[in-house]
Amino acid sequence: MYKVGLIGALGVKNIPNGGQEIKTAVIASEIALRVGNDVFMKINTQGKFFHIKLPFILLSLLVLCKNIVLLPGQNGLKIFGPFFALFNIFFRRKIHYVVVGGWLPDFIEQYQRLFKFIKKFDGVYVETSIMKNRLNKIGLQNVFVMPNFKNLTVLRKEQLKKNDCPPFKFCTFSRLTKDKGIEIAVDAIKTVNRKLGNVCELDIYGRIEESNAKWFNSLMDNFPYFINYKGWIEYDKSVDVLKDYYALLFPTYYDGEGFAGTLLDAFAAGVPVIASDWHYNAELVENGVTGLICKVRDTNDLAEKILFAIEHKKEWFQYKENCIEKANEFIPSNVIKTLLSRLG
Repeated sequence: MYKVGLIGALGVKNIPNGGQEIKTAVIASEIALRVGNDVFMKINTQGKFFHIKLPFILLSLLVLCKNIVLLPGQNGLKIFGPFFALFNIFFRRKIHYVVVGGWLPDFIEQYQRLFKFIKKFDGVYVETSIMKNRLNKIGLQNVFVMPNFKNLTVLRKEQLKKNDCPPFKFCTFSRLTKDKGIEIAVDAIKTVNRKLGNVCELDIYGRIEESNAKWFNSLMDNFPYFINYKGWIEYDKSVDVLKDYYALLFPTYYDGEGFAGTLLDAFAAGVPVIASDWHYNAELVENGVTGLICKVRDTNDLAEKILFAIEHKKEWFQYKENCIEKANEFIPSNVIKTLLSRLG
């Protein structure tokens, strides 16, 4: 009998890529560290022939595990929710659903039949207080706030670098999709450089996935010399890469945005964030403290915020120090206690 079983996307060949996979992998690692590998079972939904074996895998979790931790995406929840809620009548296991992203409140309103299944779980763990309040209002009370987290080394304040003169280096650090606002960031940097005389540089990080390759390659064809694609960086190398940047740009309008992991990367590296006022960003990036909030899909407003950052260097350095303090709130050993305390 295992004390805990976990099922979720751990990455193709167990190499995590993207927020869903990284969070799942870190949670699995933290649970194994605390309960022991000998009483912990983990199942990768991206394993070979997973869909063929799915019914047997889900049943084995119920048979063998006292606690079951689920990290499904939207399609997975449609299967996992009814299966575990119904079959758990016979097994009486503790079911813990960890939500990755900010989509669950809207999703439940769209698929109301899932509500009765999720309500039977022992815990639903969401990334922000706003999500918890929204779920409470539609009648889901078994909700706990467990912020996103990563196993990152947070810089010390004395390691922060002052960037007082051009070029001012900005970056994006997220999936390369249009709704992450990559084009908006590119256009905003161009706008600022037209006004100030090419004082800014923009580096874009992320893996080019096949589904977005045509769009992004077309975008790159029009990059001026001060905008560059820098490739994909493993999540545990993010602090070393980001620490030299003046700010991280995050003008997302992605529907499923929750507590974006890129914000943790930036905070740990002491890099303030200029983020869109989208979903939960304003709860996570405190305007005038750890960065600035700009209007959604508004290139000109993002450009204005970039100009403010450049023109207020002393204040911006204080933001960098504030980011370091904020990052320490999201150390895995602290955040995971919310889940571990309910695993018994």
